[in-house]
Amino acid sequence: MSLKLLYITNRPDIAQIAQKYGVDRVFVDLEINGKLERQKNLDTVISLHSLNDVAKLRDVLTTSELLTRINPIFDGSQVEIDAVLAAGTDLIMLPMFKTKAEVETFSNLVAGRARTICLIETKEAVENLDEILTVRGIDEYYIGLNDLHLSYGLTFMFELLANGDVDRICAKLRASGKPYGFGGIARINQGLLLANYILSEHYRLGSSSVILARAFCNCLEIQDILEIERVFENEVRKFRQYEWFLSRRDSAFFEDSRELLRAGVDEVKRALELKKKI
Repeated sequence: MSLKLLYITNRPDIAQIAQKYGVDRVFVDLEINGKLERQKNLDTVISLHSLNDVAKLRDVLTTSELLTRINPIFDGSQVEIDAVLAAGTDLIMLPMFKTKAEVETFSNLVAGRARTICLIETKEAVENLDEILTVRGIDEYYIGLNDLHLSYGLTFMFELLANGDVDRICAKLRASGKPYGFGGIARINQGLLLANYILSEHYRLGSSSVILARAFCNCLEIQDILEIERVFENEVRKFRQYEWFLSRRDSAFFEDSRELLRAGVDEVKRALELKKKI
């Protein structure tokens, strides 16, 4: 088993570096509708990517796939979907849906012209998941822990791993036979919650993909393109080495790792709640 690695960028030079060192999917993020309001008080980056970025990355990607996240279903969805298809995207991701009807609309608008991913990031989508999974034309699912934890009113996104919610969602996705992934991940041996524990959960839960998060390579902070290349070369290699290690572990190891993750989540949650009070 080897996870598909996703990385969000609209820069052709960085996309080529990600591709060179084994990132499977480069990710253009067009979602803007409602995003600022949802994440205005969080330490997150609102991507200001454009349709032109899809075409620019299409010109440089040869072995990595091009993924485009569109806006939630709205009056302009048909125009937006047609435009990203014309720009050459390989996969289209639908965010922030709540109902089976929205997923059906998405599937009908794409109409088999690209592979499709549905991003589960609202509590309503979780509640309606059994119905949603009956929609034809959806190729994959992804669990977006950031917006989903906000939807549930939680303090820290990885609480969803610690409290069993991701387990329950993954069980339904696994039964559907569709590939799925979840969350973002920092570098091995780093992260607010150690990336090793999160990667272990991907293996325990049968995930097939993960987003390399801003903490993996923050190209807003690293200005030197050679340093960005060094990060990808070294850190993707470490990531794959740890995957090799995990592929040879038994169930007892994964249960122990899960307990360490839960303890880590409790520690981060306490620190974040204390910070709010100060």
